[in-house]
Amino acid sequence: MTVKENALNINTLLTGKSPEEVLNWFLKEFEGKTAFSTSLGAEDQVIAQMIAAIDKSANIFTLDTGRLFPETYDLIDLTSKKYDLTIRIMFPDAEETEKMVNSKGINLFYERIENRKLCCHIRKIAPLKRAFTGLDAWICGLRREQSVTRKDLQMVEWDEANGLIKVNPLINWTESQVWEYIKSNHIPYNKLHDQGFPSIGCQPCTRAILPGEDVRAGRWWWENPESRECGLHKK
Repeated sequence: MTVKENALNINTLLTGKSPEEVLNWFLKEFEGKTAFSTSLGAEDQVIAQMIAAIDKSANIFTLDTGRLFPETYDLIDLTSKKYDLTIRIMFPDAEETEKMVNSKGINLFYERIENRKLCCHIRKIAPLKRAFTGLDAWICGLRREQSVTRKDLQMVEWDEANGLIKVNPLINWTESQVWEYIKSNHIPYNKLHDQGFPSIGCQPCTRAILPGEDVRAGRWWWENPESRECGLHKK
């Protein structure tokens, strides 16, 4: 049986299980071979709290692109201390970043989609690939409800682009479920969420949304909705 086929079997096995049960299963069955990739968003804060209750030594990392909001950096520190977790920071290659910025400009991403994808690749995708070294599975905070690009995601699926099993324990949760859990468990969250930012990424590529807008409307808002992914979750 291939790892890809195994992912389908695991998805069937864990169908109907709670996020805590899914996380517990992977942290034990894939011990030392799975990691949680957090962007410190609301969903990821829920997962961090759940993981802390299961295994504080779990492999957790985040990507520091160099263009994050100050509030995000504060939350990394607060979360680490509150739950006694080690959140490993992955940085982009300095030489590649300098080359890109000096040749295409500091805010190159606004000019054309190819520039934006290059920036995402250097600042996010390349460090992510390094973080995946030696892993068989990665845990994410994706939900189907978040955007049109995520409506077909499964709780456990094969990530062809990265050659790993991807685990989405909150895949079926609604936004209200996420916030109810955060409030009832006193989970720290990014203060920008209270200022109209449902999805938070790099500072120059994220804006607050207007009432009635899609929750991902504030990410790369100058592009079409179908292209608003950075490549981290590309099939």
